[in-house]
Amino acid sequence: MPSINFFEEDIVFKPKQKAALRQWIKDTCVAEGFRLKELNYIFCSDAYLLQINQQYLNHDTYTDIITFDNSEQEKVIVGDIFISAERIRENAEKFKVTEATELHRVMIHGALHLLGYPDKTAESKKLMTQKEDEYLATRTF
Repeated sequence: MPSINFFEEDIVFKPKQKAALRQWIKDTCVAEGFRLKELNYIFCSDAYLLQINQQYLNHDTYTDIITFDNSEQEKVIVGDIFISAERIRENAEKFKVTEATELHRVMIHGALHLLGYPDKTAESKKLMTQKEDEYLATRTF
């Protein structure tokens, strides 16, 4: 049975409409030809995510999301996605969108990484943004 779990580390953050979020993410995985086994979203502070960025990726910068792919089979999703609630709030204000829209964009961004979409080059970033927009448009909540 596939599972999408929501956790908090060092903050209190509870996404709304969890059942709808789970279904949307599962539908995205299926649409991309993947099977979802387990996906954990861990909401945390900037400081917590910075520590992960330094420890595991040797990056000394703040970020909104870090995705860890733990899958051992092709086309099967098993992963952990860490999201800074503080970055969500700040980016929502910066990009003039609701916090919910920014949260959903970042959540689907992490899932898209697990589905094989990189974002290190200008070309791959463009495709990533197109995919984010495509799947954001499929939300029914």
